[in-house]
Amino acid sequence: MTKIALFGAGGKMGYRLSSNFLGSRFSVNHVEVSDAGCERLKTGLGIETVSADAALDGAGVVILAVPDTHIGQVMASINDKVKSGTMVMALDAAAPFAGHLPDRPDLTYFITHPCHPPIFNDETDMEAKRDYFGGTKAKQHIVSALMQGPEEDYAKGEQIAQVIWAPVMRSHRVSVEQMALLEPGLSETVCASLLTVMKEAIDEVVERGVDRQAASDFLLGHMNVLGAVIFGQTQGVFSDACNKAIEFGKPVLMRDDWKRVFEPDEIAASIRRIT
Repeated sequence: MTKIALFGAGGKMGYRLSSNFLGSRFSVNHVEVSDAGCERLKTGLGIETVSADAALDGAGVVILAVPDTHIGQVMASINDKVKSGTMVMALDAAAPFAGHLPDRPDLTYFITHPCHPPIFNDETDMEAKRDYFGGTKAKQHIVSALMQGPEEDYAKGEQIAQVIWAPVMRSHRVSVEQMALLEPGLSETVCASLLTVMKEAIDEVVERGVDRQAASDFLLGHMNVLGAVIFGQTQGVFSDACNKAIEFGKPVLMRDDWKRVFEPDEIAASIRRIT
Protein backbone atom coordinates (compact mmCIF):
# COMPACT_ATOMS: atom_id res chain seq x y z
CA MET A 1 0.00 0.00 0.00
CA THR A 2 1.37 3.38 -1.03
CA LYS A 3 1.78 5.72 1.93
CA ILE A 4 0.92 9.36 1.21
CA ALA A 5 1.81 12.47 3.20
CA LEU A 6 -0.86 15.08 2.48
CA PHE A 7 0.23 18.62 3.39
CA GLY A 8 -2.47 21.25 3.77
CA ALA A 9 -4.99 18.49 4.42
CA GLY A 10 -7.49 20.73 6.18
CA GLY A 11 -7.47 23.60 3.70
CA LYS A 12 -9.97 24.30 0.96
CA MET A 13 -8.35 21.94 -1.55
CA GLY A 14 -6.81 19.59 0.99
CA TYR A 15 -10.17 18.84 2.58
CA ARG A 16 -11.54 17.77 -0.79
CA LEU A 17 -8.60 15.42 -1.26
CA SER A 18 -8.88 14.08 2.28
CA SER A 19 -12.54 13.29 1.68
CA ASN A 20 -11.87 11.50 -1.60
CA PHE A 21 -9.05 9.43 -0.12
CA LEU A 22 -11.44 7.92 2.45
CA GLY A 23 -12.07 4.30 1.53
CA SER A 24 -9.34 4.29 -1.14
CA ARG A 25 -6.47 1.84 -1.29
CA PHE A 26 -4.02 4.53 -0.20
CA SER A 27 -2.75 5.06 3.33
CA VAL A 28 -2.80 8.80 4.01
CA ASN A 29 -1.20 10.80 6.82
CA HIS A 30 -2.70 14.27 7.11
CA VAL A 31 -0.64 17.35 7.93
CA GLU A 32 -2.33 20.66 8.75
CA VAL A 33 -0.84 23.66 10.54
CA SER A 34 -4.00 25.64 11.29
CA ASP A 35 -6.22 24.84 14.26
CA ALA A 36 -9.31 25.51 12.15
CA GLY A 37 -8.14 23.04 9.51
CA CYS A 38 -7.40 20.37 12.10
CA GLU A 39 -10.84 20.82 13.62
CA ARG A 40 -12.47 20.70 10.19
CA LEU A 41 -10.83 17.36 9.45
CA LYS A 42 -11.73 15.94 12.85
CA THR A 43 -15.37 16.99 12.95
CA GLY A 44 -16.11 16.64 9.25
CA LEU A 45 -14.22 13.48 8.35
CA GLY A 46 -13.09 11.96 11.64
CA ILE A 47 -9.46 12.43 10.67
CA GLU A 48 -6.66 13.12 13.16
CA THR A 49 -3.66 15.05 11.88
CA VAL A 50 0.00 14.15 12.46
CA SER A 51 3.27 16.06 12.45
CA ALA A 52 5.22 16.56 9.26
CA ASP A 53 7.96 14.23 10.49
CA ALA A 54 5.48 11.45 11.26
CA ALA A 55 3.76 11.89 7.90
CA LEU A 56 7.03 11.74 5.96
CA ASP A 57 8.28 8.63 7.74
CA GLY A 58 7.98 5.93 5.09
CA ALA A 59 5.95 8.08 2.70
CA GLY A 60 6.31 7.22 -0.98
CA VAL A 61 4.25 10.22 -2.12
CA VAL A 62 4.05 13.79 -0.82
CA ILE A 63 1.06 15.85 -1.95
CA LEU A 64 1.28 19.63 -1.62
CA ALA A 65 -2.32 20.82 -1.20
CA VAL A 66 -1.14 24.30 -0.25
CA PRO A 67 -1.40 27.67 -2.04
CA ASP A 68 1.04 28.30 -4.89
CA THR A 69 2.69 31.04 -2.86
CA HIS A 70 3.53 28.59 -0.05
CA ILE A 71 4.83 25.61 -2.04
CA GLY A 72 8.43 26.78 -2.10
CA GLN A 73 8.42 27.48 1.63
CA VAL A 74 6.80 24.14 2.52
CA MET A 75 9.18 22.15 0.33
CA ALA A 76 12.19 24.01 1.72
CA SER A 77 11.10 23.10 5.26
CA ILE A 78 10.85 19.36 4.52
CA ASN A 79 13.38 18.94 1.72
CA ASP A 80 16.02 17.22 3.85
CA LYS A 81 13.39 14.78 5.17
CA VAL A 82 12.00 13.66 1.80
CA LYS A 83 13.79 10.46 0.87
CA SER A 84 15.21 9.74 -2.57
CA GLY A 85 12.69 8.22 -4.97
CA THR A 86 9.69 9.95 -3.40
CA MET A 87 6.99 11.34 -5.68
CA VAL A 88 6.09 14.97 -4.93
CA MET A 89 2.69 15.95 -6.30
CA ALA A 90 1.58 19.53 -6.91
CA LEU A 91 -1.99 20.44 -7.81
CA ASP A 92 -1.15 23.32 -10.14
CA ALA A 93 1.63 24.00 -12.63
CA ALA A 94 2.39 27.55 -11.46
CA ALA A 95 4.91 26.94 -8.68
CA PRO A 96 6.72 24.05 -10.44
CA PHE A 97 6.88 26.09 -13.67
CA ALA A 98 8.29 29.04 -11.73
CA GLY A 99 11.05 26.87 -10.24
CA HIS A 100 9.81 26.74 -6.65
CA LEU A 101 10.49 23.02 -6.24
CA PRO A 102 13.95 22.00 -4.99
CA ASP A 103 16.60 20.94 -7.47
CA ARG A 104 16.36 17.26 -6.58
CA PRO A 105 16.92 14.96 -9.59
CA ASP A 106 16.34 12.00 -7.25
CA LEU A 107 12.67 12.95 -6.74
CA THR A 108 9.70 12.49 -9.04
CA TYR A 109 7.66 15.64 -9.67
CA PHE A 110 4.09 14.98 -10.80
CA ILE A 111 1.58 17.77 -11.47
CA THR A 112 -2.17 17.25 -11.78
CA HIS A 113 -5.10 19.62 -12.12
CA PRO A 114 -8.86 19.25 -12.69
CA CYS A 115 -10.63 20.57 -15.78
CA HIS A 116 -13.78 20.95 -13.62
CA PRO A 117 -17.19 19.65 -14.74
CA PRO A 118 -17.95 20.73 -18.32
CA ILE A 119 -20.80 23.10 -19.14
CA PHE A 120 -22.12 20.57 -21.65
CA ASN A 121 -22.64 17.38 -19.65
CA ASP A 122 -24.95 14.43 -19.11
CA GLU A 123 -25.57 14.89 -15.39
CA THR A 124 -29.14 14.10 -14.32
CA ASP A 125 -28.79 14.27 -10.53
CA MET A 126 -29.39 17.81 -9.27
CA GLU A 127 -26.55 17.64 -6.73
CA ALA A 128 -24.18 16.69 -9.55
CA LYS A 129 -25.54 19.50 -11.72
CA ARG A 130 -24.73 21.95 -8.93
CA ASP A 131 -21.26 20.53 -8.27
CA TYR A 132 -19.57 23.23 -10.32
CA PHE A 133 -16.08 22.63 -8.96
CA GLY A 134 -16.06 18.84 -9.32
CA GLY A 135 -14.45 16.19 -7.20
CA THR A 136 -17.64 15.51 -5.30
CA LYS A 137 -20.68 14.55 -7.39
CA ALA A 138 -20.10 15.73 -10.94
CA LYS A 139 -17.86 13.96 -13.43
CA GLN A 140 -14.89 15.86 -14.78
CA HIS A 141 -11.81 15.53 -16.96
CA ILE A 142 -8.27 16.05 -15.63
CA VAL A 143 -4.78 16.92 -16.91
CA SER A 144 -1.50 15.61 -15.51
CA ALA A 145 2.20 16.02 -16.22
CA LEU A 146 5.32 14.08 -15.27
CA MET A 147 7.75 16.94 -14.77
CA GLN A 148 10.67 14.68 -13.87
CA GLY A 149 11.20 11.10 -12.79
CA PRO A 150 11.04 7.63 -14.34
CA GLU A 151 8.38 7.07 -16.98
CA GLU A 152 6.69 4.34 -14.96
CA ASP A 153 5.89 6.91 -12.27
CA TYR A 154 3.35 8.56 -14.57
CA ALA A 155 0.91 5.67 -14.16
CA LYS A 156 1.39 5.79 -10.39
CA GLY A 157 0.67 9.52 -10.27
CA GLU A 158 -2.32 9.19 -12.57
CA GLN A 159 -3.85 6.51 -10.32
CA ILE A 160 -3.70 8.93 -7.39
CA ALA A 161 -5.06 11.76 -9.54
CA GLN A 162 -8.02 9.59 -10.52
CA VAL A 163 -8.85 9.26 -6.81
CA ILE A 164 -8.42 12.86 -5.70
CA TRP A 165 -10.44 14.31 -8.59
CA ALA A 166 -13.07 11.55 -8.75
CA PRO A 167 -15.36 10.94 -10.53
CA VAL A 168 -13.07 11.30 -13.56
CA MET A 169 -13.93 10.88 -17.23
CA ARG A 170 -10.99 11.62 -19.54
CA SER A 171 -7.46 11.85 -18.16
CA HIS A 172 -5.15 13.89 -20.41
CA ARG A 173 -1.37 13.80 -20.32
CA VAL A 174 0.35 17.12 -21.00
CA SER A 175 3.71 18.71 -20.30
CA VAL A 176 4.22 21.25 -17.53
CA GLU A 177 4.65 23.95 -20.19
CA GLN A 178 1.37 22.93 -21.82
CA MET A 179 -0.36 22.95 -18.44
CA ALA A 180 0.85 26.52 -17.94
CA LEU A 181 -0.69 27.44 -21.30
CA LEU A 182 -3.97 25.99 -20.04
CA GLU A 183 -3.71 27.76 -16.67
CA PRO A 184 -3.22 30.64 -16.23
CA GLY A 185 -3.23 31.21 -20.01
CA LEU A 186 -6.43 29.69 -21.37
CA SER A 187 -8.56 29.36 -18.25
CA GLU A 188 -7.74 32.54 -16.31
CA THR A 189 -6.11 35.13 -18.56
CA VAL A 190 -8.53 34.46 -21.43
CA CYS A 191 -11.66 32.73 -20.10
CA ALA A 192 -12.00 34.39 -16.70
CA SER A 193 -11.23 37.81 -18.21
CA LEU A 194 -13.85 37.46 -20.96
CA LEU A 195 -16.45 36.15 -18.52
CA THR A 196 -15.77 39.15 -16.29
CA VAL A 197 -16.34 41.40 -19.31
CA MET A 198 -19.66 39.65 -19.97
CA LYS A 199 -20.74 40.27 -16.37
CA GLU A 200 -19.77 43.92 -16.79
CA ALA A 201 -21.82 43.97 -20.02
CA ILE A 202 -24.87 42.88 -18.03
CA ASP A 203 -24.20 45.70 -15.57
CA GLU A 204 -24.00 48.13 -18.47
CA VAL A 205 -27.33 47.20 -20.08
CA VAL A 206 -28.93 47.33 -16.61
CA GLU A 207 -27.59 50.87 -16.24
CA ARG A 208 -29.27 51.60 -19.57
CA GLY A 209 -32.64 50.46 -18.29
CA VAL A 210 -32.88 46.68 -18.82
CA ASP A 211 -34.17 44.61 -15.90
CA ARG A 212 -31.23 42.72 -14.34
CA GLN A 213 -32.98 39.35 -14.28
CA ALA A 214 -34.04 39.76 -17.90
CA ALA A 215 -30.50 40.66 -18.93
CA SER A 216 -29.01 37.73 -17.01
CA ASP A 217 -31.55 35.25 -18.41
CA PHE A 218 -30.98 36.55 -21.92
CA LEU A 219 -27.17 36.35 -21.79
CA LEU A 220 -26.92 32.97 -20.05
CA GLY A 221 -29.43 31.46 -22.46
CA HIS A 222 -27.52 32.77 -25.45
CA MET A 223 -24.24 31.57 -23.96
CA ASN A 224 -25.75 28.08 -23.95
CA VAL A 225 -26.92 27.98 -27.57
CA LEU A 226 -24.08 30.03 -29.03
CA GLY A 227 -21.51 27.99 -27.12
CA ALA A 228 -23.08 24.73 -28.28
CA VAL A 229 -22.70 25.81 -31.91
CA ILE A 230 -19.23 27.34 -31.56
CA PHE A 231 -17.79 24.34 -29.69
CA GLY A 232 -19.43 21.74 -31.91
CA GLN A 233 -21.90 20.36 -29.40
CA THR A 234 -24.73 20.68 -31.92
CA GLN A 235 -25.12 21.23 -35.63
CA GLY A 236 -26.05 24.77 -36.50
CA VAL A 237 -25.03 28.03 -38.11
CA PHE A 238 -25.38 31.62 -37.01
CA SER A 239 -27.66 34.05 -38.77
CA ASP A 240 -26.16 36.59 -41.16
CA ALA A 241 -26.93 39.27 -38.57
CA CYS A 242 -25.02 37.38 -35.85
CA ASN A 243 -22.03 36.82 -38.14
CA LYS A 244 -21.97 40.54 -38.95
CA ALA A 245 -22.15 41.41 -35.25
CA ILE A 246 -19.13 39.14 -34.60
CA GLU A 247 -17.21 40.58 -37.56
CA PHE A 248 -17.61 44.14 -36.33
CA GLY A 249 -17.76 43.44 -32.59
CA LYS A 250 -14.59 41.42 -32.15
CA PRO A 251 -12.17 44.18 -33.26
CA VAL A 252 -13.88 46.57 -30.84
CA LEU A 253 -13.56 44.16 -27.92
CA MET A 254 -10.22 42.46 -28.66
CA ARG A 255 -6.77 43.80 -29.46
CA ASP A 256 -5.30 42.50 -32.72
CA ASP A 257 -2.37 40.99 -30.82
CA TRP A 258 -4.39 39.41 -27.99
CA LYS A 259 -2.91 35.94 -28.65
CA ARG A 260 0.41 37.19 -27.30
CA VAL A 261 -0.88 36.16 -23.86
CA PHE A 262 0.24 32.65 -24.86
CA GLU A 263 3.82 33.66 -25.64
CA PRO A 264 6.34 32.05 -23.25
CA ASP A 265 7.43 35.37 -21.74
CA GLU A 266 3.82 36.40 -21.08
CA ILE A 267 2.99 33.05 -19.47
CA ALA A 268 6.13 33.28 -17.33
CA ALA A 269 5.27 36.83 -16.26
CA SER A 270 1.71 35.80 -15.38
CA ILE A 271 2.99 32.93 -13.25
CA ARG A 272 5.52 35.16 -11.48
CA ARG A 273 2.69 37.47 -10.48
CA ILE A 274 0.74 34.68 -8.77
CA THR A 275 3.60 32.82 -7.11
